[in-house]
Amino acid sequence: MGILKIFSGKDPEEYEQKGDSFFETTKYGLAKIEYEAALNKLERKCPNNTDPKKRLQEKILHSKEALALQHKQTGEELMRAEMFDDAEEIVRLALELTEDPELTVELEEQLKEIHNHFAGEEIKDLPDFDVHMENTEKARYQESGEEYFAVLCGSLPEEMQKAYHSYGNTFKAGYVALNQGDFELAAAKLSHAIGENPSPLSFIPLELATAYLNLQKYEEARALLEDFMKEHPDSMQGYHLLCEIFWEIKEFDQAQELLLSCPEELVDSMHIQLLRGETLFQAKRYQEAESLYLDYLQSSGWDEKIARLLAKTYEALFEKEKARDLYGEIMRQCRGCGVRIDTFIKQRYADLCFESGKYSTDILELYLSLVQEDPDNKAHYYKKISQIHSAQGNEQEARRYQLFAHKLKGNGRERKGGHP
Repeated sequence: MGILKIFSGKDPEEYEQKGDSFFETTKYGLAKIEYEAALNKLERKCPNNTDPKKRLQEKILHSKEALALQHKQTGEELMRAEMFDDAEEIVRLALELTEDPELTVELEEQLKEIHNHFAGEEIKDLPDFDVHMENTEKARYQESGEEYFAVLCGSLPEEMQKAYHSYGNTFKAGYVALNQGDFELAAAKLSHAIGENPSPLSFIPLELATAYLNLQKYEEARALLEDFMKEHPDSMQGYHLLCEIFWEIKEFDQAQELLLSCPEELVDSMHIQLLRGETLFQAKRYQEAESLYLDYLQSSGWDEKIARLLAKTYEALFEKEKARDLYGEIMRQCRGCGVRIDTFIKQRYADLCFESGKYSTDILELYLSLVQEDPDNKAHYYKKISQIHSAQGNEQEARRYQLFAHKLKGNGRERKGGHP
């Protein structure tokens, strides 16, 4: 487990020196990560050593402000290039980082300008492909439907795009219905389309199996996919769908056999490893899943997807401290790269810190940011904010947020069950 910083044996000073080096070369995100690691290590090793702690906190603040300013400048460049979606994301990241009132105002103005651009654009909805018309297929399938179908196919590999466009209007109607969640209609149309396109190399069984899976017709879907995989042994989508079927019917050994029998060049691929790990997790073989994920990280280096699954596995094993530290590492990696942190990761890290009795200002700020990012769970976050304020001796704020939480619960606005 030495591949993860959180489990390494470096001293706080080493992290700090590395942070200084990064800061001097304007790599502020990486500097911030190292300073935070130094502070985390120092708090564990010498919790009462206030002077180094204060110094590191100041360095973290300076790094955050420098990174926020850097993001602001990047946002301006993206706006000039008319890449407004990317600009919005980077400006929001800057707002999360800065505590400078002047810079906050500038960033909010920048964000307002981006929103004004979106408001001024003529937004065209995707054309509605009416799959319920009762005329002939040729009359039903209009030009707008062709455009929508093309959009749906746009992310597919070139070979599949070409094939999908050749299958005819019955298939197109079924494929659109599938993507619109009308699985009964999709199954009917795609079944008919198979008869119109009898080639054993057809991709239509893959889509029909997806419809059957959503209709919980597992045996029908399994039969289609097993035949499909004979002709397409390299189809990752096929492996994924078959594994989902095996998970649903509790045939976990069958899933493992499937994954181990894939072509040699795919055995060690990320996708297959993810499916193997999830199969072990679904089978409640958590320690085996942990070993698989750790082996992958040790042999291939850091990967966020694997790290997330490992953290989930630690939670299932009731190793909450390891899960918490790993969620924290994911957050540090995201911040260092300037990528927005997933709301679920933030929530799990904050909740696990809270459960361990960590009522720091950092965790308070995390919950405050989650109120904005995840409004469906506001009541949960307000309750935690109230309890942190109470632990810090700020009873007035504690009562205020407790009132917010009660009001939301009274209105029935809290989402049941929290995050998936």
